[in-house]
Amino acid sequence: MANHLTLRSGNPVLSTETFQGISSINSENVMTINGTVNKTAFSLFLLLLAGSFSFSPNYTWLMLPGFIGGFIVAIITSFKKEWAPFTVPLYAVLKGLALGSISYIYNIQFEGIVSQAILLTLGILFSLLFAYKSKIIAPTENFKLGIFAATGGIFIVYLISFVMSFFGTGLPVLDPTNSSLFSIGFSLFVVIIASLNLVLDFDFIEEGSEKGMPKYMEWYGAFGLLVTLVWLYLEILRLLSKLRSR
Repeated sequence: MANHLTLRSGNPVLSTETFQGISSINSENVMTINGTVNKTAFSLFLLLLAGSFSFSPNYTWLMLPGFIGGFIVAIITSFKKEWAPFTVPLYAVLKGLALGSISYIYNIQFEGIVSQAILLTLGILFSLLFAYKSKIIAPTENFKLGIFAATGGIFIVYLISFVMSFFGTGLPVLDPTNSSLFSIGFSLFVVIIASLNLVLDFDFIEEGSEKGMPKYMEWYGAFGLLVTLVWLYLEILRLLSKLRSR
């Protein structure tokens, strides 16, 4: 069995407490890596299907309800993991509607940016999966501590910008049209941290399968990956927008 360390991930839905209080009754009906991969693929299919529907000038209004609804479903899933087989597909659809809408807005400004962001997101996913499986990148304790701290710092910046938005302003570093070198550098840093969170998500899924978690935890593992991939895609869109604005 691999030596998985206690600090799980910067991803808030995949933490060290996730496995606490969960046990599998039937040893033949447990979480597997292949099962999690299949459920992740199905969730991504639903997300892309919903996104292709809302990628239209007629459905940009779906962006806000999609994000809010997805956030609510994510909270429910985090507290009711056994509901994951039902809530995760719903989360994928809601996030897909939101991403399709915001992607359309980005694509109006910079034609072709969406296809570039999708390809980069998938490329990073498969590259880091290969790096993890081949042990090129090992999720050591220091590695996990660094990613956890960096992710926490990034979300503090998001929170400050969110609070400032109520006063009609926000942090310039998060503005997609801010093409300064500092702003681009910050977005590149966020993309790197979001990407490295995938490595910790892979490690979380592997530990779950080794511990024989219940079958529904495959959906929860897929949920964690989906959260990271949505974050990564949005940050790649922001980075490409800044680069194209120069």
